[in-house]
Amino acid sequence: MPFDRRNFVKYLTASFAAPAVTSALPSVASSTQACNSVWRRPERSPNVILMICDDLGYGDLGCYGSKLPTPHIDAMAADGLRFTRYNSAHPICSASRAALLTGRYGLRCNTTGAFGPHSPTGTSLDETLLSNLFHARGYKTKAIGKWHLGDAPEYLPTSRGFDSYYGVPYSVDMKPLPLIRDKTILEEDTDREVLTPRYTEEAVKYIEQSDGSPFFMYFAFSYPHDPARASSRFRDKTGFGNSGDAIAEIDWGVGEILRAVERKGLSSDTLICFTSDHGPWYQGSPGLLRGRKASTFEGGFRVPFVAEWPGTLSPGKVVDTWCSHLDILPTLSALCSLPLPPKPLDGVDFSQVFGGCEKTLERKPLLYFSPMGNHGLDVHCIRDQEWKLRVAQGIKGEIYLNDRTTGARGSAWLQHPELYNIVQDPAESYDVAKLHPEIVAKLLQDLEAQMPSFHPQVVEAYAQLKQTKGDISTPPGASPRPFGAPLSPGSWEPEDRR
Repeated sequence: MPFDRRNFVKYLTASFAAPAVTSALPSVASSTQACNSVWRRPERSPNVILMICDDLGYGDLGCYGSKLPTPHIDAMAADGLRFTRYNSAHPICSASRAALLTGRYGLRCNTTGAFGPHSPTGTSLDETLLSNLFHARGYKTKAIGKWHLGDAPEYLPTSRGFDSYYGVPYSVDMKPLPLIRDKTILEEDTDREVLTPRYTEEAVKYIEQSDGSPFFMYFAFSYPHDPARASSRFRDKTGFGNSGDAIAEIDWGVGEILRAVERKGLSSDTLICFTSDHGPWYQGSPGLLRGRKASTFEGGFRVPFVAEWPGTLSPGKVVDTWCSHLDILPTLSALCSLPLPPKPLDGVDFSQVFGGCEKTLERKPLLYFSPMGNHGLDVHCIRDQEWKLRVAQGIKGEIYLNDRTTGARGSAWLQHPELYNIVQDPAESYDVAKLHPEIVAKLLQDLEAQMPSFHPQVVEAYAQLKQTKGDISTPPGASPRPFGAPLSPGSWEPEDRR
């Protein structure tokens, strides 16, 4: 298309109208306004359907700016809430899911990354999962799809508060991939192309057979995790390759669940949430955010979160309050009158946000742990609302999980910590540490204050990390300089600016 003045104006107008831009750059005021009233939740506790994808990016849905066909999830957003500042608790599968189901960092639960097949351990058995709380409250509980919190019998869902389970124990890139019902293996190495329709059929059947008792259904899609797959019905249909086809089929599955709830007459009694465990891997879109899966940049942590509860949640509302996977357990506990776990939580209750009250949640600053070497024990960032401080990164500048340019693994302490305002600068392009030394000092102090609450292994790793100084010949936040000999230390920056 010729790029004349008329087409340029059309392009510019479309760019300003795109949801991805508006969601990535929301106003600061809307997320910090005071609440004028206290929302009172409905007297009857709702059914809860919590759907989570594997590796779905912040920019992979139509309602977040994608051109991918996701009409059913988009309809959820139009009928309910769409969160723009919702973060995972970890950029790798198992640790993220452990945090979602316990309200505690995965590192507190023996979950620092991703469990492999035949793992001797899983998420600590002395942790209380959300499913345990629902079960104690008298809810019927069902888990469907990818589990990934341990595949030994004592770690499977039916040992962790779920009445029944149908799915696979870990990621689709792991072999063999058994299909399991409760604790019985149905297929030793299942057909990966039909997982989404099989999961969906199981979910629809469960909803249709519900008997009026309240239920909690945890539905964990296996895709669009690499290698993404879709059934023949969706294969090669979107024009966005395997990942696009897998996402379109996930959207179809969401639509089937929404229709089943409506047919059963449960819409006004059911809270339905949809999210992802973390950012995208090789393919998929983090939107305008920097980084991907396993990265501690926002592209690894920021994920979609959409919630629908007709008659209770305001339709079409965009929520700018900062929330996290860590907050799901305390929030659902408040909404459904669940007992709280005995162990201290890292998440906070944002049920008032569900009720339309946007405010700054009172919480400790959140930590971003990295899976890049050292057994996933290293912390890279601390964030307090819009301020994010990066204190460490890959030992020779590695940023992404699959960065093999240096041959090094592990993390190093940044000699010049980076500070980003991720409301004004969601792509983390501008380090403003020199402009706000007081914020840098405060966040470093907060980090020091939190670390003793973790397991001694994490505390020891933190002490070692601070002694492993990064090479300042590489500018903070950048990959290693690829051409020629390394610059002399600090020569990329004038002496008076160091």
